[in-house]
Formats: sequence, C-alpha cells, structure tokens
Amino acid sequence: MTDRMPQPEETSTSRVSFDRDLSPRKRQILEIAAQLFARNGYKGASIRDIGEQAGVLGGSLYHHIKSKDALFVEVHNAALDAASAKISEAIAGETDPWARLEAACATMLEVRLEPESLARPLVNDFRLVPDDVRRQLIARRDAFEEPFRALVEALPLPPEVDRSVYRNLLLSTLNHADGWYRPGRLTPADIARQITALFHHEKR
Repeated sequence: MTDRMPQPEETSTSRVSFDRDLSPRKRQILEIAAQLFARNGYKGASIRDIGEQAGVLGGSLYHHIKSKDALFVEVHNAALDAASAKISEAIAGETDPWARLEAACATMLEVRLEPESLARPLVNDFRLVPDDVRRQLIARRDAFEEPFRALVEALPLPPEVDRSVYRNLLLSTLNHADGWYRPGRLTPADIARQITALFHHEKR
C-alpha cells in the first residue's frame, strides 16, 4: 500500500498550467477542481466532491484552499492565462492584420469548443457566482480580451465603423459559439475563417 496521491484523469483541463511554486497537493486539488468545474459548472461542483477525489477530507482541505469561490477564481485565471498564451503564439507568426485576427479567432474557438473546455463553464457561469467573485472574473476577462482590442485597432476598417461595437460583436460571436456549434461539418478554423470573412470591412 502506497501513500501516492490520487491522480486526476488526463483531460484537456488537466493541461491548464498552475503556478510552479504550488505544492504538489495544491496543484492536484486545482486540477481536480478544474475537471469538476468543466464537467458540472460552478453550481454542480462541490467542495466535498473535490476533497473526496483528491483524498483530502474535512478541515484538511481548507489548509490548501480558502473557499470554493477562491478556487473557482484561481482555476478561472489559470484557464485564461493558458488561452492567452495560445492566442499569443497563434498570432506571432502572422503580419497581415486580417490573418492575425483570423488566427486569434480560430484559437479562441478551439478553446471554447473543446469538449471539456474550462472556458465554457467559467464564462457561462458568471451569473451564478456571488457579486464579489463576479467582479474579479469580469476584471480578469476584460484583461484577457485586451489583445482583441489591439487586433481590431490594427484593422483597416472604414471610418464609419465603431471599433468598440465591432470588437464587442466579434467577441460575443466567439463566446457564444458553443451554444450552436455541432462537431462534424466545420472545424473551429473553418468557423473562424467564416467569421473573419463576415467581419471583413476595409477602407475604400
């Protein structure tokens, strides 16, 4: 009989990077919490379930975490950090502003549409969390979306196009794609190409 900690299943959520300075136990708890939040959402993931899967019960769990809300915020921030890194990598090799926008859209859709993506419940559950938690999530989400502001600013759009409206419509389209997307006919890259074509307006 070993004292080996239970390991989380290998899923897309377990590849979210957490702070390297964390203890192995805290990192394990975060990975398990990430899986449960992805599968069950904020309401459906309980501290008891997280503790049971991690093999940490009762008050011992609170030695590693402050609360479910704090855990949700920490997982949320790590997921957005991972998505930000992917988007930055995707646009780094592109110089044309429309190609950069398409690459960013494709990567964001890949993150949103992955079957066990953390982005889906983390974004969709904003209304379910307490107000103070929601404010933290919104502030972090706004920082995550900042690169899209720069991408839109770089586009050669007609002067009559309001870039703020343009950006918000684009992000709304990307963030709600999981509500209608069905795998099979089109890939996230295909959809990004279509979205970019529809949003393609240039100065004449």
